[in-house]
Amino acid sequence: MTPPPQFLDLPTRQARPRSRGLTHVLDKGLTPEATAALLAQAGHLIDIAKIGWGIGYIDPTLIDRVALYRAAGIEVSLGGTLLEVCHAQGRVDELRDWALSCGVSVLEVSNGLNRLDRATKTSLIRRLTPYFSVAAEVGAKDASVPVVDTEWVADMEADLEAGARWLVTEGRESGTVGIYSSDGSVRDNLINAIAARLPIDQVIFEAPNKAQQAWFITTVGHEVNLGNIAPEEVIPLETLRLGLRADTALRLPNQPREGGSTNPAGERVET
Repeated sequence: MTPPPQFLDLPTRQARPRSRGLTHVLDKGLTPEATAALLAQAGHLIDIAKIGWGIGYIDPTLIDRVALYRAAGIEVSLGGTLLEVCHAQGRVDELRDWALSCGVSVLEVSNGLNRLDRATKTSLIRRLTPYFSVAAEVGAKDASVPVVDTEWVADMEADLEAGARWLVTEGRESGTVGIYSSDGSVRDNLINAIAARLPIDQVIFEAPNKAQQAWFITTVGHEVNLGNIAPEEVIPLETLRLGLRADTALRLPNQPREGGSTNPAGERVET
């Protein structure tokens, strides 16, 4: 593997294991060969791989693929929908034991089906934190469920208090629910409310689409945590983070520009 060049002045990225600037990938059932290929090219850019929905339960190659991710220094999560189904059937302990046997290190505790009350979600987080890092997701998958800023913030605060390591904001694979309106635009008032009350380095914003990724990078910062990234979008996302793509090239601070430089406020200074 050829190391990348180093002659450009680019925003600094924290090295792995990162506490910020996480890239959380949505794995929709890659083959072992595709998983290995992804890791060979972009493994150094991935922090968490989520085996989406209930895919892990029916993937006969799951253990082998989890081992590939973990050997590359990547945390592996199961989708929150699987946990919600297991809770509905009274099978959370079985899920816990099976996930541990597979090498899974993260469990997502979500309420995307809108079936859990607050006390139950808190209980699930506390029940699982001795065994896994918990990623607690807020928001419903049903677009008809109202999005109320104060309720989201209160739910996220309660998840953090219960012991969640990360707080995930619902956006789905489509990027049209939760923190997004039906047209894919960001609910900026909600994001502002979250940023004002919660530790931003522990929040993972699901952002499956390029425009959404660019919005978060230019609004929150290039080391914002972003989730539900498609495997083929890992490298393109990193170019957005580093200002190597038109969507962010002139909008990230502290980067010298041709014919001038920038001051600490990110303003251009002619030379």
